[in-house]
Amino acid sequence: MAAPSESKDAVFVKSQAMPEDSVEVSGYDFNEGIDYHKLLTSYATCGFQACNFGRAVTQINKMIEKKCQPLSPDHLSKQALNPTGRKPTNCTIFLGFTSNMISSGIRDSVRFLVQHNLVDCVVVTAGGVEEDFIKCMAPTFLGDFRLSGKELRKKGINRIGNLLVPNENYCKFEDWIIPIFDEMLKEQKENNVRWTPSKVIHRLGKEIDNPDSVYYWCYKNNIPVFSPALTDGSIGDMLYFHSFKNPGLVIDIVEDIKLINLQAVYAAHSGMIILGGGLIKHHICNANLMRNGADFSVYINTAHEFDGSDAGASPDEAVSWGKIKMDAEPVKLVAEATLVFPLIVAETFAKHVHSCGNGVK
Repeated sequence: MAAPSESKDAVFVKSQAMPEDSVEVSGYDFNEGIDYHKLLTSYATCGFQACNFGRAVTQINKMIEKKCQPLSPDHLSKQALNPTGRKPTNCTIFLGFTSNMISSGIRDSVRFLVQHNLVDCVVVTAGGVEEDFIKCMAPTFLGDFRLSGKELRKKGINRIGNLLVPNENYCKFEDWIIPIFDEMLKEQKENNVRWTPSKVIHRLGKEIDNPDSVYYWCYKNNIPVFSPALTDGSIGDMLYFHSFKNPGLVIDIVEDIKLINLQAVYAAHSGMIILGGGLIKHHICNANLMRNGADFSVYINTAHEFDGSDAGASPDEAVSWGKIKMDAEPVKLVAEATLVFPLIVAETFAKHVHSCGNGVK
């Protein structure tokens, strides 16, 4: 008995020829031995999120290549207006990350980038500022996602995912930062200093004077760090307590919104690398709206867009707002950043550290 013709027609639909530029799916052949560069390069043809890893590497390398190219006279004169006074390059790279990145070992990858002047502007949440300084005073420890919050609270231990931070660390942070706030208030009163979040972070980077610190290197290399919600963390707690002990310190966010927007407006070209969502993602994207969109964009997060939040919004949504250029080739890599970001740095910035930009400091 022959199979029904309807079934054969349904199963054996005739294929059309694939486009000539189609790429064959392939992975890494471990019979060739262990070559990590070849392994990571193979991601581009592996499928699924591995392909987006490969595309993210390509986008970031394009940012770096553009950064290495000489500025045109028009762009040179335009970048001379940059109020940060940074040495102009042909591509301004914005790096944003949420506080958990600094809590984790990704802090070391970020420190490498700012230590070697490989990015031009940083946007971070409050926790991503204070955790860097706290780690200079006392360590964060590995724990477990399943540890009892009740039992940890009794012991004075705070949990960040599977990381543990003794409450004593924050006490050390308070002892360090309150005298700095006292001095800042004195300068505000006597010298009419108008503090902004970026100026506060710059000052703290100077005061920590520790090469393990991300913001020490931002201070040394004059990389502006923006954190419009600076009070949303332990720094906010310290400002709260300080307002009773020695009231009057004012931190102005208006000056900073002008400063970050001008980073984008005066950029010859711009690239965005954003780890996570929420404030840091939108703050960078909105600054790039002021120049009608970034030229290069890489998002790395695990958020979805079905709830309409900006955290999970796709790059194409940003195109609709003018935050990414219409002819750009942005990438969203759906992955947890501690898994993939060090590998991305290995395939991009680490290979170019001596080649261009402001040079190694």
